[in-house]
Amino acid sequence: MSEIILMSDARVAAVPVEENGEPLVDVRAHLRVDDRKHEDSRGAEVHLRQGVLDRLLRAQALLPDGLRLLFVEGYRPPALQRHYFETYADALRAAHPDWSADRIRGAASRYVSPPEIAPHSAGAAVDLTLTDADGRELDLGTPMNANPEESDGACYTGAGNITDEARANRAVLGEALSAAGLVNYPTEWWHWSYGDRYWALQTGAPAALYGAKQLDAA
Repeated sequence: MSEIILMSDARVAAVPVEENGEPLVDVRAHLRVDDRKHEDSRGAEVHLRQGVLDRLLRAQALLPDGLRLLFVEGYRPPALQRHYFETYADALRAAHPDWSADRIRGAASRYVSPPEIAPHSAGAAVDLTLTDADGRELDLGTPMNANPEESDGACYTGAGNITDEARANRAVLGEALSAAGLVNYPTEWWHWSYGDRYWALQTGAPAALYGAKQLDAA
């Protein structure tokens, strides 16, 4: 398996941001949207940068007949991102009191990005899955947002402890999204992004296109 670069890696934070000013747009007129994150985000989660939405629509057009993307979460307000990160880090700290602060930060970033570089808070990242034509979710090996502990690592995109069906479905999802220009965070099969620091590092782009943004500034 190739090296997994975590969001906490200094190479991610070192990527410069050249904000291109694209707006955050509501995706609900364009994609099938699930509302499981609505309570936390209060509706903010149905927004993405225009360039990310454009690429998701391109990816959807590349899917086999009868399959559709199911959008779950896009934009995440910076304060909510910080809450998620600190809550997970606190749980890891309680479970592993002997771990150093750097180790806690790295372990937490497998599942929640450090808030200062979070792709979701830039409107650059999307959590999504696949459905059939009737809206039934396909088996992709774990529930979306299953953390590494509760899934025994099966949340990792390249995990070996999933069924052949789930592996095939992940491949279908990944092929379409990759062809449309998005990159995956390999500890979360459902997390894809475009235009953020992680995308820039993975693709060799000289800078990220999107930095942290407030929804009311869209």
